[in-house]
Amino acid sequence: MRIDALGAVRAFRDDGSAVDLGGPRHREVLARLVAAEGRMVTTDTLVEDLWTDPPARAVGALRTFVAALRRALEPARPPRDPPRVIVTEGPGYALRLPRADVDVHRFQDTLARARRDRGAVTDLGEALAAWRGPAYADVPESPWAQRERARLLELRLEGVELRARILLDAGEGADLVAELGAHVAEHPWREPAWGLLARALHRAGRRADALAALRRARTMLVDQLGLDPGADLQRLEMDILSGSVPLEGAPPAWTGSGARFGPRTTVDLARTLALAGGDALVHSRRDRLAAIQAAERTGDLSLTARIIGAYDVPAIWSRADDPEQSRAVVAAAERTLTALGAGGPADLSCRLLATIAVESRSADLSGTEPRRARQAALRAEALARDLADPALLVFALNGVFLQSFTRPGLAAVRDGIGAEILELATRYALPNFAVLGRLVRLQSASALGDLDAAAAHAAAAEQLAATTESPLVSVLTGWAQARITAARSTEPGGPAAATAAAHYRACEDALRPAGMPGLHRGLFPLALLGLRLLHDRPAPTAPHLDWGPYRPWARPLVLLAQDRGEQARTALAAVPEPPRDHMQEAMWCLMARAAVRLGEREIAARAAAALSEARAEDAGAASGMLTLGPVARYLAEARACAGVE
Repeated sequence: MRIDALGAVRAFRDDGSAVDLGGPRHREVLARLVAAEGRMVTTDTLVEDLWTDPPARAVGALRTFVAALRRALEPARPPRDPPRVIVTEGPGYALRLPRADVDVHRFQDTLARARRDRGAVTDLGEALAAWRGPAYADVPESPWAQRERARLLELRLEGVELRARILLDAGEGADLVAELGAHVAEHPWREPAWGLLARALHRAGRRADALAALRRARTMLVDQLGLDPGADLQRLEMDILSGSVPLEGAPPAWTGSGARFGPRTTVDLARTLALAGGDALVHSRRDRLAAIQAAERTGDLSLTARIIGAYDVPAIWSRADDPEQSRAVVAAAERTLTALGAGGPADLSCRLLATIAVESRSADLSGTEPRRARQAALRAEALARDLADPALLVFALNGVFLQSFTRPGLAAVRDGIGAEILELATRYALPNFAVLGRLVRLQSASALGDLDAAAAHAAAAEQLAATTESPLVSVLTGWAQARITAARSTEPGGPAAATAAAHYRACEDALRPAGMPGLHRGLFPLALLGLRLLHDRPAPTAPHLDWGPYRPWARPLVLLAQDRGEQARTALAAVPEPPRDHMQEAMWCLMARAAVRLGEREIAARAAAALSEARAEDAGAASGMLTLGPVARYLAEARACAGVE
């Protein structure tokens, strides 16, 4: 028995005669079992994969298809003998054939062997020649088939390039020009393929054509995808120009396929600009999204995943600066992750999951289900740990940190995350993430009221920023110093409240041009409100103050400061539950203070319940940038108002 699925699904008996597999559903059931590679597929999964909207008797229909396939594949099997090809196993079915008898499995095994042993290049050529068209070509466009087709196409392209590379490295390959020319024409976004074509042309004595191919690659990458050629292509062009490429013999230094995340791209530049702040940060976001959209247009899942996941810029704040862009990035990452499927490359899946976790941090992303984002963060962390890749792990932990605001009172948990980021980044020379680790620990120390530790982390972050050219860091640490000044203004002999207010105003002036509206909007008025609450003064009421996203929670106290009690009561009744971000403790404390002043026992009880796990923290201080004072103070007031112990 032999089954082929690299093209239309078909089966052959030992004598070479074709098996009549039946209709499209029969072939799809067989194809789905082939894709499982010998593993059992449950009946429920088969039903879900075969029908978008399963009919009432879907399970019965499935059993009919399986029975028909068994008769076709084993026509001579006695009725009472158990099937040997499609077997019943637990709650489902499995295909039981040697891997060599299924062309999909044979191809994958040959490719894996060629990766390890270049002597398998002949077998790899034969396995590639066995492709008769797209995998599962006659199977309907169901999601599982689309994922499998995409996965196997990526493996076929890798196989074509691996075979060419092995032959070229061995001093052969001049006859590969036509094959590689067709390959790059069909898949022009694959940089390694252009390099292989140039090498084959050069091997054939066509130096000018080799250089022309590299120029075409440059033009295509820049004009269509917004990418600059990677280091391998640039080095190859220089070597051909200088005559240092051997026509025969030992392979040159550039014969490797290149690092998975090595090419110099628009996203690499965007990542660099993002650390500079200001207009550069704004442009970096725009360029990043343009690169993702261009990559998606190519249809190359691997390229798209690399482009999306390459923007591993450390993120410290729980609100996105550009929610619309964040939504678009998350949607692209989720589409690509789904298309790659469960069998996709683990490193690409990890980066996509981490990207989803990081970009879903914004409270404005109402379309992103929080639990899904948290699950993405944890899955990314698990994959990164399995891969033992420190750069991936710190990126994944950044997502875990941004998804760690599930309830008030988790500063100690975040401090542990920051400590691991810092340790990994220091050990493996990842300076930008070392800065992130310091800032996370600064925020955690601030939330826990440890002002000396917060100041030490701020100073260390500034030192690191000087070596990484990250001017935004000093903007953030300036706010930390202002927060410390505000807290100490309540101590005997401490600075005056006016001094703290002046520090906050200076920080506001530095933050305004930084290109971070998600952080900037409403921060200065909230800092002033916190300073006034520290000194038992009413809320600021200046009409020009932009409270940004904090307006619903600040408004009742502003109205109370204006002696508009009934309007304050109405505003308090309309206040929603605070978003789960850096400021959630602060917002609950504002609700608690307004409820106490207005005698709203029910709202006071809600606030007290929410704040109970944060009693050891300072309100608003999880930001590392301001403080409303100890949560315990607001908690005690709310409990007294609500009449609870």
